[in-house]
Amino acid sequence: MKKTDKAMFFLEQKDMPTKWYNVLPDLPKPLPTVLHPATGKPVTPDDLKKLFPMALIMQEFSPERYIEIPEEVQTAYRLWRPTTLHRAFHLEKALDTPAKIYYKYEGTSPAGSHKPNTAVAQAYYNKLEGIKRISTETGAGQWGSSLAFAGALFGIEIKVYMVSVSYRQKPYRRSMMEAWGAKCVPSPSPDTKVGRDMLAKDPNYSGSLGFAISEAVEDAASREDTHYSLGSVLNHVLMHQTIIGEEARLQMEMAGCYPDIIVGCVGGGSNFAGMFLPFIRDKFSGKKKDLRIIAVEPESCPSLTKGAFAYDFGDVAGLTPLLKMYTLGHDFTPPPVHAGGLRYHGMAPIISHLHNLGLVEARAVPQIATFQAGIQFARTEGILSAPETMHAIRVTIDEALKCRESGEAKTILLAHSGHGHVDMAAYDAYFSGKLEDYAYPEEKVKEALTRLPKVAV
Repeated sequence: MKKTDKAMFFLEQKDMPTKWYNVLPDLPKPLPTVLHPATGKPVTPDDLKKLFPMALIMQEFSPERYIEIPEEVQTAYRLWRPTTLHRAFHLEKALDTPAKIYYKYEGTSPAGSHKPNTAVAQAYYNKLEGIKRISTETGAGQWGSSLAFAGALFGIEIKVYMVSVSYRQKPYRRSMMEAWGAKCVPSPSPDTKVGRDMLAKDPNYSGSLGFAISEAVEDAASREDTHYSLGSVLNHVLMHQTIIGEEARLQMEMAGCYPDIIVGCVGGGSNFAGMFLPFIRDKFSGKKKDLRIIAVEPESCPSLTKGAFAYDFGDVAGLTPLLKMYTLGHDFTPPPVHAGGLRYHGMAPIISHLHNLGLVEARAVPQIATFQAGIQFARTEGILSAPETMHAIRVTIDEALKCRESGEAKTILLAHSGHGHVDMAAYDAYFSGKLEDYAYPEEKVKEALTRLPKVAV
């Protein structure tokens, strides 16, 4: 059997990467400075120590190309890592395409997605610093359930503020969090001042990730025993996810291939970045100049394709540092689409920076077309994908169909971020014809952007 005839590529646990890749020292241009929300001046480590353990703060700004993965974190990773790289032979046949499609499947983690890669690391570093409790937000519940799992591993109490619409749409994610010992409440909640104020103003507010972040940050800032944890966007979070791409590089070598195109879904961007960052260094060096990297977002929350590249808060209340990113405005309230993990107003600064430099492409896709792609993937490859992941599947299929038209046998690498086993209500809505497409109007984007903070840089 030839290398390329294999359908699955496994790494031995002894071959699992032992370092995370930090892209910061390799960037063609440095990232824009992170600014303090009150003073507008560059943030310092001391400014962040109320919310994060110092180890993570140092990773956020580290000049080191590789960061050692602590043995305790590696031990936890071995519960599900290394994950498998698959060749999508059945999908290729159905599409009648000469393209070779590979996908790295992160759905075998305990929480069913890529999120534990950073949740375990963040819980570990908080444990080292003596933190007893962590507050966080979650959209679809992937992040909340992952941090709940990590909290159980390291004996840390977890409080999760879950976007209200997803709290109702995805009750089994809440059950997963509770099974791992976390407390999950709908956001807005009566547990914080910002939550109480919003409920008084609009008792039916459906919530947003930006608002849930405000609640979680307020919670952490009000207690001495609590830190805050974020599941995407920040540099150290993306770095923890590079275990995905580092494994994928080794597995693509086993397959005798190198990707021409890398595709991933983006909300905050951690899964996508975890896959492509270990490969983009070859683009920087000129070794693979023609590598295409495609970020896929929903038309209902189009930060990269319709947003502004500007400084903005990461939350509604303006409690977080100011990040330069593609944003729809921090008070943007997305429609209640089923891809709850992609309903965030801003994009990770690293991805935003690379997109602004023309090194990463962006594409927005409608909800119904993503489900059509997800169903085709299920009926060929057998995996019931999360609604978020379906966005990347849609563009993977589109690129493979372009290869059918052109006759080019390109190699496409899909970042498959997780399964949809607790998202079956979304599948039911699709099959019953209740799903609708929603493209966020340009005028609403423009209106929201008028409220961006004024920054003198």
